[in-house]
Amino acid sequence: MIPRLQLRTPRLLPVYLERAPKRSFEIQLEHLRERLGGLVEWLEPAPIDAAADAAASAIVVPDLSGAAYHRLDAFRAIERPILVITSEFGTVSMWDWEIRDHLRRRGIATIAPLSLQESEDICRALALKETLAAAKMLAYQDDLGAGMQPDVFKRFYWWEDECVQRMHERFGVRVEHRSFRELSARASAVPDDRATAVLERIGDRLPMPGLDLHAKLDALRIYVALGDELDEAGPVVAAGINCLNESMSSTTTPCLAWNLLFEERGLLWGCEADLAAMMTELLVHKSLGVPVMMSNLYPFLMGDAALKHERIPYFPEVDEPQHHVLVAHCGYFGVVPESFATTWALRPRVLEIVDPNAHAIDARIPEGPTAVVKLAGTMDTLVMSQATLTGYVQYEDSDCLNGAVLRVEDGYRFVERLPSHHAILATGDLGRRLDVVAQVLALGVERI
Repeated sequence: MIPRLQLRTPRLLPVYLERAPKRSFEIQLEHLRERLGGLVEWLEPAPIDAAADAAASAIVVPDLSGAAYHRLDAFRAIERPILVITSEFGTVSMWDWEIRDHLRRRGIATIAPLSLQESEDICRALALKETLAAAKMLAYQDDLGAGMQPDVFKRFYWWEDECVQRMHERFGVRVEHRSFRELSARASAVPDDRATAVLERIGDRLPMPGLDLHAKLDALRIYVALGDELDEAGPVVAAGINCLNESMSSTTTPCLAWNLLFEERGLLWGCEADLAAMMTELLVHKSLGVPVMMSNLYPFLMGDAALKHERIPYFPEVDEPQHHVLVAHCGYFGVVPESFATTWALRPRVLEIVDPNAHAIDARIPEGPTAVVKLAGTMDTLVMSQATLTGYVQYEDSDCLNGAVLRVEDGYRFVERLPSHHAILATGDLGRRLDVVAQVLALGVERI
């Protein structure tokens, strides 16, 4: 049985403001226990004076009253998130606006969900926060200053020790660097029968047009090798490989492996070992439970610089091109897990810098509202733009055989404020939900 990533269960401490819990407190707490089910572990209720020292993931106030106006010192002593969930529906009650405003204007922040979905998002974000503090990420790389495109890759912040240190300080997660060459050697040593067994298990579920048996087995060998390393490594929440710049180290690419490892284990991935992209995927997917994928962004405003990189003659015709973005990676849209895709196929490589035996995923996600999100390099802010995925575009004999087109609110601000050419696309209109979980994770949200 393949072990699936399990988030830690957060511990919620219900607090009462009076000397003893009132009947209204007990009734509302029972509603919360029913509504939130197995998402949390409930600690025994306590007076608010005891909350500061409690070993809890967050503090919950199920029943507010005018007593709150007289307990400011007790509220201020709490350093964990303070949740105000005071209605039987798993939301904040409309009668609590005045108390929340009173607390906020005196420096006491509270988190108040407006729907049961937001309450569940909060619980998942707390679980992720607890999990990251004891987890690790794997980054496979060897020669950052060399490789196939050193002039490009030398610019990336995720290679810097500062990035690793900031991520650890903010989230507690540890980054473990490993050798891509050694991983490739381990993959090459995987016997045919192990790779063939996986191929038989997959069966016809995953279409792989154009890939011969050798290419399929090589793709599955790196999947098997990564699985073995995950089994040995302990709690790993995400992994990435410097697969393009160091493509000379392998006869294949890890796209199929990332798909299978996500579907089977819940492991998030990072193309080119982008640590900030991996962390963004974790924050968004594990908190909100929505589909995510990472890709390259080419704002139409970038003009010839973007066209040359993708080897395309022009951007598609659209109204107000200054507010549009082409999304493409490794010849197609990007690495999309099969469960998130409307169409999915594994095809032979497109980019010439990877081995002729390599492959890439050709997939699409639903059109419509799409959030573009990336964790800033300071690790304290989620930069996001609510966009619309309007369709897909194809260019023959290019590095964009199937890319997506996004419309953003303000293309100029998008170019100026987005932290990276790598970004995460998440399906849905997610602005409010990201605002809520960001409070749990002590992050700011910058809209562009």
